[in-house]
Amino acid sequence: MTDLRKNLEIGSSPHISSGDSVDVIMRNVVIALLPVCVFAVYAFGSAAALVLATAVTSCVATEHVLCKVTGQSSTIGDWSVAISGLLYGLTLPPDLPLWMVAIGGIFAVAVGKFLFGGLGSNAFNPALVGRAFLQAAFPQAMTHWATPLGDNRFIDLPTSTLAWPFAAPTYDSVTTATPLAVMKFDGIQAASGDLLFGLTSGSAGETSAVLILLGGIYLVARNMMNWRIPVSIFATVAVITWGFNLYNPEVFPTPAFMLFAGGLMLGAVFMATDLVASPITNAGCWLYGFLIGGLVVVIRFWGGMPEGVMYAILLANAVSPHIDRLIQPKVFGTGKGAG
Repeated sequence: MTDLRKNLEIGSSPHISSGDSVDVIMRNVVIALLPVCVFAVYAFGSAAALVLATAVTSCVATEHVLCKVTGQSSTIGDWSVAISGLLYGLTLPPDLPLWMVAIGGIFAVAVGKFLFGGLGSNAFNPALVGRAFLQAAFPQAMTHWATPLGDNRFIDLPTSTLAWPFAAPTYDSVTTATPLAVMKFDGIQAASGDLLFGLTSGSAGETSAVLILLGGIYLVARNMMNWRIPVSIFATVAVITWGFNLYNPEVFPTPAFMLFAGGLMLGAVFMATDLVASPITNAGCWLYGFLIGGLVVVIRFWGGMPEGVMYAILLANAVSPHIDRLIQPKVFGTGKGAG
């Protein structure tokens, strides 16, 4: 006899999903980041390759060990911690001592991610947590910048790269100030073309705005990134900077300089868009982006440091849950003013 009984499954929304699992999304983010990483190695040589490898290894190993120690299944297979490692490495000076890179990677995952509950629970972007720790713990090492496209960058390693743990690194390579530092303290702006194609000094991820934007476009096309966040950040920075530059062009830089200099491109496209630490609603993402863009301009113009992207995103991460509470969609089936 045929069993005509059927099961009625009742669940909360969303009832229709894209079908993309976490590991699929994260693998696509890796694909989007690979050209940036390759160009970083091309620009800064073997030192940048070792920094990126150490950053990824320290992050992945830390998450695996912490999962095993706490009796959980290892979550390194979802690729999320690999993304954190790549982004963390791209925020660092290419000639940073590897032992510092490893310590920052451990801190990024242990404190920035695992302490909050692991995947899906981190309040802040783990990569930026790791960089913020290094900025506070080793400020001198975090402000040494190698000149890109050196002649022997694939053959010779800076002495600082293999410095002994907890020993003061010695810098024997040519160092230079970043375009943002030169603008802030000397009033000189780098050419927009050099900034666009990564021909200036800075962190490994400040190498090519073009490749970062192409990676972002790829993720938007795959519906794996909310484009409203980077667009609102770029628009806010451009509009505010345009107003100040119009008022006093001798003091304030052009919008193009502000957009392409420093870590704004990398931060806006790959870090501010963190699926966990950013708002849920589209309206919330616009507000979140406006906040980040405004903070970037304020810190760059009037702060004590030339760069403000890291702090702007971390502060916005802290505000993100409050934005979600402030901007909530109307509950289906309720009328105006319904509680």
